[in-house]
Amino acid sequence: MKDYYKILTVQKGANEDDIKKAYRRLAHEYHPDKSGGDEKKFKEINEAYQVLSNKDKRSYYDRFGEASPGMGGQGPFGAGGPFGGFGEGGFGFGFDPSNLGDFGDAGDIFDTIFEGLGMKRKRRTYQRGADIEAVQEVTLEEAFAGIKKQLRYRTATVCEKCAGAGHFPDAGFTECAACDGRGEVRETRNSFFGSFSQVRPCAKCNGLGKIPKKICAACGGAGRVTGERQVDVAIAPGVADGQIIKLSGMGEAGEHGAGTGDLYVRVRVVPHGSFARQGDDLFVKKEISLVDVLLGTPLELPSIAGKKVTATIPEHFSLKNKLKIPSEGMPHFGGFGHGDMYVELDIKTPKHLSSAAKKLLEELKREME
Repeated sequence: MKDYYKILTVQKGANEDDIKKAYRRLAHEYHPDKSGGDEKKFKEINEAYQVLSNKDKRSYYDRFGEASPGMGGQGPFGAGGPFGGFGEGGFGFGFDPSNLGDFGDAGDIFDTIFEGLGMKRKRRTYQRGADIEAVQEVTLEEAFAGIKKQLRYRTATVCEKCAGAGHFPDAGFTECAACDGRGEVRETRNSFFGSFSQVRPCAKCNGLGKIPKKICAACGGAGRVTGERQVDVAIAPGVADGQIIKLSGMGEAGEHGAGTGDLYVRVRVVPHGSFARQGDDLFVKKEISLVDVLLGTPLELPSIAGKKVTATIPEHFSLKNKLKIPSEGMPHFGGFGHGDMYVELDIKTPKHLSSAAKKLLEELKREME
């Protein structure tokens, strides 16, 4: 029975990083293509790594002391592995798992693998424009009633001169010299897996294989220009501070006619001078004399709706509490009804008392005892 830990020169409790480092070092040392390399030893190293680097296979090996059924003692790149049919090295187009070059971009690696298997690559597509955010301020009164605001902002917009194309098709095209009209260029890159010959869309012609004879001067061929845009923003009654309103297709324009991003408008409700808001409830302070409190004098209060509200102080009302006026708060956003308004009574004390007033208060004091 093969001792995979011994083959990779690691302890049985070695972690994934230790196993990977040992594999790289040994694979580089015993690679058959190198001077002094050992093909048999290299295959053993690769087999051991395929088992110990896989959590399930390693667990099975630790328990039973052998490769799990279906491994075939070869690892995935051997004759019994899932890629064995692709020839020596797994894929048959220069794949070398022991190469210690740079990792490169994983997406590029898999693109190249697919090309090696005869799969067709997609040509370059342009990305949609970016989403953008803007802030729209409203007063508390506007948030109460709802309002339509005109918002101006700067962003990339579709070039009107060329309708977003970046060029004028009627002027014709010339073959791209950089890719000889193929729309693709081939380049070689190094990665952890080895050297790959990659096919990429031509940057000169953006994968078209041809270059327009007449580029739009207004946008420099981008199909979009930076400018000011204007949009009406509908603010619904009851909107909260910080609430987001999405306007689809009102964001940044994409290059060369690609889709437009979205605009996200963040509503900022400006703090009010009299009313404080908590959820849909409003809080206000009202200065009142002690006599009015004791006599239950009706109060005339302002409301956020702009009308006057009359409230009566109930008997035995404690000044520790707030006077509640139902349904005089903010409207429930997207629903029915309103929050409440709470009045905090602030007792106004006279600066000077006449002798007659003091006498009356003394009588009142005795009356209340």
